[in-house]
Amino acid sequence: MADSATVRVDFRTDPSRYRHWKLAFDGPVATLAMDVQEDGGLRPGYELKLNSYDLGVDIELYDAVQRLRFEHPEVGAVVITSGKERVFCAGANIRMLSQAAHGWKVNFCKFTNETRNAIEEATAESRQTYLTAVNGSCAGGGYELALATEWIIMADDGNTAVSLPEVPLLAVLPGTGGLTRLVDKRHVRRDRADFFCTTEEGVKGQRAVEWGLVDEVVPRSRLAEVVAQRAREFAARTGRPAGARGLRLTPLERTIAGDAIRYSHVACAIDRARGIAEITLTAPAAPPPADARSVHAQGSAFWPLVLARELDDLVLHLRTNEDEVGLWVFRTAGQSNLVEAYDRLLAGHRDDWLVREIRLYWKRTLKRLDVTSRSMFALIEPGSCFAGSLLELALAADRAYMLDGARPGERRPPATVRLTEMNFGGYPMPNGLTRLASRFLHDPGRVEKLRTRVGEDLDAAAAAEAGLVTFTPDDIDWEDEVRQALEARAAFSADALTGMEASLRFGGPETLETKIFGRLAAWQNWIFQRPNAVGPKGALVVYGTGQRSEFDRRRA
Repeated sequence: MADSATVRVDFRTDPSRYRHWKLAFDGPVATLAMDVQEDGGLRPGYELKLNSYDLGVDIELYDAVQRLRFEHPEVGAVVITSGKERVFCAGANIRMLSQAAHGWKVNFCKFTNETRNAIEEATAESRQTYLTAVNGSCAGGGYELALATEWIIMADDGNTAVSLPEVPLLAVLPGTGGLTRLVDKRHVRRDRADFFCTTEEGVKGQRAVEWGLVDEVVPRSRLAEVVAQRAREFAARTGRPAGARGLRLTPLERTIAGDAIRYSHVACAIDRARGIAEITLTAPAAPPPADARSVHAQGSAFWPLVLARELDDLVLHLRTNEDEVGLWVFRTAGQSNLVEAYDRLLAGHRDDWLVREIRLYWKRTLKRLDVTSRSMFALIEPGSCFAGSLLELALAADRAYMLDGARPGERRPPATVRLTEMNFGGYPMPNGLTRLASRFLHDPGRVEKLRTRVGEDLDAAAAAEAGLVTFTPDDIDWEDEVRQALEARAAFSADALTGMEASLRFGGPETLETKIFGRLAAWQNWIFQRPNAVGPKGALVVYGTGQRSEFDRRRA
């Protein structure tokens, strides 16, 4: 497979274009049936046999999860199953992995796990519970998909089993959270997990229930009946508004002209010589609607939703298609007053199901930034609107530079930043803390002190004193200091920066998410490059050829 930089992937899709998933509805229950087209791979060179998947399959799944949350408020339970007989999912396609460049493999694993996280969040936060009906062999990434759901029901037919066979078969490991979910989420005993992850055939029947690998097994003849019953039970517990009208996610408009990418409120200019993407987010042009009912009326045109969708798509596009652009520079433009007004609406109507979904979408998009292996700087200048939800970009950045004062002849007032209620719990990071709380682990009381300054315009001196920015050069030093910082960052080893950033961004408590992404950044990044996996006689390379793997037995 070509390197990811030469493979142009578009993350925009909709159900009319799905090739691998079938979406059906029965009142409050939706069914997502995985029916992968063997010849439907994202790139040539491999067949997606046995419901194995590549990035294209997961792009459709991610889109379906998003649409179920926004377009179907009546759905309280979602069943994931297979549309094929006697096979649920064989996991990530081995031919695809063996042909892919290293960066592609790691990025694929990251997106796949973010989609799993979205499923878990839909269950926990959107009250749309996901279940899995395992109606055939369920291996590797297929079982990891099941692990992301709340309840797993498996056919008890003497053949159907769940397995995580990456270690014995491929010399890698379950790279999209399988090991972590096994012990941290399902609390499988370590010795049993050790056996389970080192046997190719997996575990079936009542033992799978006793070990906590699935929640129940039923005869194949009763599988559909029991799944339908469980789904109705979960759907009955939801707080989603059965009579509400869903919001249609309209097609996302985007233009790419040379090195410029433009949406309605997000623009990106790529400087390939320096390896920098300059990203500008624009504030709304008009005040927010008066209430939640008006938010529903605006639909997909509601500014926070538009911005979340556009930034999400840009992050995925850059991360997948522009892997040599290692530094993202964030700017904002517009009026802080309007941004704050929208934040007040989001905070004041948090119990409305649609407002909740928009807030959650922003949270997921900001989390995607947190776990992205790119350096991120924020530049705060006159005309910026780093307020509330947009201030989160500066707080997520590795550094924030704020111009102290105005430039000669500048008509606009000096730059300011502004806190809103959304900075105090609206968008928690993967570690479960707000970005402010993560910033001030050494001084937790400072967060509450900052809450008293909500709505206040903080100039460079005040922002620095509050700990919200890194450096505040004046006009004399601004150009040189920013230029030198960008050039120095671009000159460092990309590998070293990836490891450094992943280690620095998640202080404080460890969570399922931080464990998964930390291990993905470290272990999987390393294992995917070792000869035991990808050398001439590595397990990924010789898999399916009849040849035996040859391992270097030395422990590193």
